[in-house]
Amino acid sequence: MKRLITLKVNGEEVTVGVEPDKTLLWLLREGLNLTGTKEGCGAGECGACTVIFNGKAVNSCLVLAVEADGAEVYTIEGEAKDGQLSELQKAFIEHNALQCGFCTPGMIMAARALLNRNPNPTEEEIKEAIEGNLCRCTGYVPIVEAIKAAAAREARK
Repeated sequence: MKRLITLKVNGEEVTVGVEPDKTLLWLLREGLNLTGTKEGCGAGECGACTVIFNGKAVNSCLVLAVEADGAEVYTIEGEAKDGQLSELQKAFIEHNALQCGFCTPGMIMAARALLNRNPNPTEEEIKEAIEGNLCRCTGYVPIVEAIKAAAAREARK
């Protein structure tokens, strides 16, 4: 039996009916057609499905959709504003911090959660923030460099 929940997704309030066994990942991708969040392992080990849930980076495959009732969720679709990439997205492109791109939305969401709470992170703090996100093709050096560059740019604004 579906349960009606209301949450904010990328700043917009939505009310949807969800089955109690469906995940937040399923709700975002199938229920709300926000397909930027990727399903990787489905077990919370790869970080591809990372979103910001009430201010914290979480694996959306491990959160039941009903737990999102009253929550605020931020996805990769919320990162660009008015069709313009964010400084973080631009930095990922400029530093070649993506190849196949499958892990990129989760990496960016983990980085965004970090920059929201700590706009001037150390390299060690960046590494800790993305340690739950696996990338098999780029390696982590360009990703860390991109996050450092984005932090510096956002600090100047």
